[in-house]
Amino acid sequence: MGASAFSAISIGAAAALALALAAVGAGSVEAQRLSGVADAAAFAAADVLAGYATGDACGRAGEVATAQGATVRMCELSGRTATIEVAGDYAGIPVVATARAGPPPDGASSREDPPS
Repeated sequence: MGASAFSAISIGAAAALALALAAVGAGSVEAQRLSGVADAAAFAAADVLAGYATGDACGRAGEVATAQGATVRMCELSGRTATIEVAGDYAGIPVVATARAGPPPDGASSREDPPS
């Protein structure tokens, strides 16, 4: 095999690897974007449950998700806590993210007690 054939094969393999890595990277970006959509939808639903916004909590989560190009697959409400699952796709591959928003669990503290 000549040097030029080896070089062509090497360049082709490097290009294929670069394209594959770019696709994986873009898929990761879409997963992170969808995670943010799930967070925003869960916060919107929790705002309704806490009385800071009006309307239906799951409907509000759906509005937020739809505005960002996703759909709500699951909306679970418990007290003032909302758990939302949103779905989208990247290159025909389904991507799903889940988020929960609401008050902290009983007994949880957001900071340590000050020293005595």
